[in-house]
Amino acid sequence: MHRALRLLASAHVGDYDGPMAAPAAAEVGEHRRRRTALRGGRAPLGLGALATAITVATLLLAWAQKSPCLETYRAPGGGISLEWRNYRQYRLACYSDPVPLYGAEHLDEPGAFPYQVSWIEGQGTSARRVRHMEYPVLTGLLMWVAAKGAQGYTSLVGGAAAHSVTSAAIAFFDILAAVAAACWLYAVWCLRRLTPGRLPFLMLLAAAAPLVIVQAYTNFDMMAVAFATGSMYAWSRGRVTLAGALIGLGTAAKLYPLLLLIPLLVLCLRAGKLAEWRRALLAALLSWEAVNLPILVLYPQGWIEFFRMNSLRGANPETLYSAIMHFTGWGGFDGPLATNQAPTELNAFIAAVMILVTAAVGVVALSAPRRPRVAQLGFLLVCAFLITNKVWSPQYSLWLLPLALLALPRPRVILVWTLMEAWVWVATMYNLLPEAEGGFGMGPLAITVFVRAALLLALCARVLYEIYHPERDPVRAGGIDDPAGGVLSDAPDRFRLRVRRRLSCAT
Repeated sequence: MHRALRLLASAHVGDYDGPMAAPAAAEVGEHRRRRTALRGGRAPLGLGALATAITVATLLLAWAQKSPCLETYRAPGGGISLEWRNYRQYRLACYSDPVPLYGAEHLDEPGAFPYQVSWIEGQGTSARRVRHMEYPVLTGLLMWVAAKGAQGYTSLVGGAAAHSVTSAAIAFFDILAAVAAACWLYAVWCLRRLTPGRLPFLMLLAAAAPLVIVQAYTNFDMMAVAFATGSMYAWSRGRVTLAGALIGLGTAAKLYPLLLLIPLLVLCLRAGKLAEWRRALLAALLSWEAVNLPILVLYPQGWIEFFRMNSLRGANPETLYSAIMHFTGWGGFDGPLATNQAPTELNAFIAAVMILVTAAVGVVALSAPRRPRVAQLGFLLVCAFLITNKVWSPQYSLWLLPLALLALPRPRVILVWTLMEAWVWVATMYNLLPEAEGGFGMGPLAITVFVRAALLLALCARVLYEIYHPERDPVRAGGIDDPAGGVLSDAPDRFRLRVRRRLSCAT
């Protein structure tokens, strides 16, 4: 993908040296100077190499952080088991979803294909239900390919490992970790090209973010992050169709990249570029359908499992809803839920809040004195989605990292936030650890959740301030419009909401 983006973005200039060559060369040179100005200049090559080296070191450190949970021991029966005795996975905060999901999602079964295979959960109880793969299609297919690779590896190694589900689960994790590492390397590569040359330390922070150390391999989110960041880079180069296709693929992996189409819509409306947005939307729909439609047609019950499971989930411990319930005794919007009962009131509340937030972001985009940057609106919308959502798995914060770096290029502030996210992971692990074994309980986690929400709201407030006071925006201070703007950069306004000056100043 790196090579494809570079080839698509490059312009070829021939060797013709006739009488038209000088004007043509001057025109090309002016185009390149303008394009460089829009990006704010690239960071020095040495700094880029340093960022790559730091990224690799961070990813190796992330693997080392998870490695204690990959250790095994010989069980009394002679089999190989994971060294998760005495809640080791929580004590050392090295837990990772892929390891248990290899068996839980029935990827260890010969011939099993995600969305086709099903199983009974809660057999003989009131909680009995038929289950399928619960992840979006592109993520599920990645898991299946990794599972087949792990099984092939253990068979090749031979010996006891060839018959050990535990050995295959570890190989499954390692393959997915390699994919996640490649995805983050690509995302950092994109960020380097989206970062103004005057702000080089941002990419160093992306390379060494504490959040990446604890969450890079916790789940499968890095693929969606790569697609989302790649789509922003493609858009910045004016490749709107490619940007849309990457958003569609990202949405096929995790839903959040779909949110990026909303800021692009309102910004294109303001700039009179709706034709470009429609091209991006069409490409997103086609790429998403290319992944999803075969599974939907062949295995409809398996395909819909992701949406069904999300509707049934209640508020997880890392959300504001759970924190409020812990400290107040509030029973939630729906009260006690029966087995397999969806929290309909909570779902409706979240939907209503997101509609209001989306409308508010649209008003900001159309009323600001200068058209906001793409990353600013993307950060506000994704941040609002996470804060108001009923599920905020700790690794979801990876979604925000590229957007935060681009929207609010203030390294110390972003560093504090990423350290807070790392602490959220520790608090989550020690909430899962029984208190009799040294666990914290819900109290410290709930306090952490409140502090994180307050910090993110403060970041959002700062982004809003800089939107309404663009002269305070570090990116625009150097005369740049929007490094990620692409077709929007320096485009005149065609539509704008007229808001009274005192309202914008108060904001």
